[in-house]
Amino acid sequence: MTVSSTIRLATDIGGTFTDIVLEKGDERFTTKVLTTPHAPEEAVVEGTRLVLKQAGIGFADLTVFVHGTTLATNAVIERKGARTALIATDGFRDVIEIADEGRYDQYDIFIDKPRQLVERKLRYTVPERIDVMGKVWVPLDEAALRKVAKELKKQKVEAVAVAFIHSYANGAHETRAGEILAEELPGIEVTLSSEVCPEMREYERTSTAIANAYVQPLMAGYLGRLKSRFAAEGYSRPIHLMTSGGSLATLETAARFPIRLVESGPAGGAILAAYIAAERAEDKVLSFDMGGTTAKICLIHDATPYKARTFEVDRQSRFMKGSGLPVRIPVIEMVEIGAGGGSIARVDGLKRITVGPDSAASVPGPACYGRGGADPTVTDADVALGRIDPSRFAGGAITLYPDKSNAALDAAVGKPLSLKTSMAAHGVAEIVDENMANAARVHSVERGVVVGDHTMVAFGGAAPLHAARLAEKLGISRIIIPADAGVGSAIGFLRAPAAYELVHSKFMRLDRFDVKEATELLSHMSKEATGLAKAAAGGRKLHETRTAFMRYTGQGHEIAVALPNRALTQKDIALMREHFETGYRRLFARHIPGAAIEVLSWALLVTTDTAKPEVLKKPRRKDGPKPIGSRPVFDAKSGKTINVPMIDRTTMTPGAVISGPAIIVEAGTSTFVSATFDAQLDAGHGLVLTAKTVATKAAATKPAAAKGH
Repeated sequence: MTVSSTIRLATDIGGTFTDIVLEKGDERFTTKVLTTPHAPEEAVVEGTRLVLKQAGIGFADLTVFVHGTTLATNAVIERKGARTALIATDGFRDVIEIADEGRYDQYDIFIDKPRQLVERKLRYTVPERIDVMGKVWVPLDEAALRKVAKELKKQKVEAVAVAFIHSYANGAHETRAGEILAEELPGIEVTLSSEVCPEMREYERTSTAIANAYVQPLMAGYLGRLKSRFAAEGYSRPIHLMTSGGSLATLETAARFPIRLVESGPAGGAILAAYIAAERAEDKVLSFDMGGTTAKICLIHDATPYKARTFEVDRQSRFMKGSGLPVRIPVIEMVEIGAGGGSIARVDGLKRITVGPDSAASVPGPACYGRGGADPTVTDADVALGRIDPSRFAGGAITLYPDKSNAALDAAVGKPLSLKTSMAAHGVAEIVDENMANAARVHSVERGVVVGDHTMVAFGGAAPLHAARLAEKLGISRIIIPADAGVGSAIGFLRAPAAYELVHSKFMRLDRFDVKEATELLSHMSKEATGLAKAAAGGRKLHETRTAFMRYTGQGHEIAVALPNRALTQKDIALMREHFETGYRRLFARHIPGAAIEVLSWALLVTTDTAKPEVLKKPRRKDGPKPIGSRPVFDAKSGKTINVPMIDRTTMTPGAVISGPAIIVEAGTSTFVSATFDAQLDAGHGLVLTAKTVATKAAATKPAAAKGH
């Protein structure tokens, strides 16, 4: 880390823990505190006070504050958002019910669709109509809209989403509707689909507008309270929010478009994993983030996370596309499942152990917390297996009660299946590990990659405990546990660029291409995106990336084509065709000569540069430090409890090697090194686990290489 005059704070609110990271020059201070669901800002302030005390400074000394939270996602999943209404074009009241007329499982007659955020009685329509090219066919009936507004007041709605047909092509009617609603319903949050998602496909656009409206009062209230609390403590600089796309936005932008925060915490983890990959010249990385409530898996190639333009919230079937509520926002693509330290274990009607997706969270928490939780969780299983030292959990800030873990496991799993406590705990750990392995397999198969070819980067409070077994299941031979892995996502926040991305749908065929109109659209998008990104950039230099999403006329999906960062000319039309056909051949091994091509949407990203780290040198191997003790750990292969050495990670120096089995402890987490792995500290203080079979093969080839064979 380079020496910096800035003092930077990052906070990440999870379902169970709130993670705090403070970077002061070359020094880093971290802590984890239990999340306070009733008022999340309380845990943020409490944790910040702790790290500031460690650093010997105050709130007024902070120069940068970056924040991420899962509050928006949780509000949607738990249906705890605002009472929201929808106003649509006449005839389009049930767009969100009709959806795309697809079924995510066409053979299941009992298919469950996600419950909509707006109940049908709160969906209203008004006369108006704009066509696909933006031409007004039916003017907005303002009298009818005012009548609807009066009805909304009677219904005591807290937020309104306006989604008119083809408003992405011409947002005039929605803009006027917003003005009227502001007059008739002062104080009520209004979301316009033409602002939050100016793209074609009315179902996704309407769903995105509704989701934004649904969480806006909650998020605006929370962010306002957070700003006030920090101001009262003496912090007067801007607050930046992590977005789902892996970039930073201002608090004001986040309050206006809170739907862009749905995956803010996990996005920080992916940014950290990409940075770790760049530092170690890793071309293929599988990011594994396991916290207290969920596990997140993301593919990262060439130090860049996979990105997407659509995300589904509240999937009814974990791995089935189409089973959730779609939102069209820039997002880092990952799979997320209910498999965290707090995930609850039980035995179902078929006498099978199941884990999650429900979580004990921070209240009441796992049984071992002693806070009233009676259900066994993954953390309870890890405690019962001996992998967690109760005296060192969360740096000693949280007292654990192993007897409560044993009692909960016996009652919910051991007794129904006639298993001893240790085997019940092993069963819970195996199921959660297999759930995560299955998620990784599905995610990699959908992307056409071989998961075993990847290096795993594991972080989050629970991931280092489960990484070795997960790697064994996936055939992965190399794992990196970064420094301060327990608060990895928060560290990732401090590596993210300030940026804003806009996507706007506007049809244009290449054989009728209007250069002037396309240039004007991109210029308008550039001005808006630059304004939103500049506020979060803090004086850093900005640059643009422009993209057109193109397809053969009539096809269902588009290919991204890079555009020059300047005014378009007639010569660019031929280049756009050439680049599209090249991309098409890359995907389908052929193109269609002479076929008509059209542009559906235009994207513009304004972002700051992020410094690329220098590639670390490999340290010379040496013996690791002496154990600070040992722990009895249950070994499933032998069916016996064995004594496993405990190593303090802070006593390891670059090059130090520890042979598994071992437990490497630190303040924010513990790493379980299974018997199939060796662990070595690298030059960046990352803990690198290498499968012993791989290490043996590498050692066997060295003498031959030395002799010149």
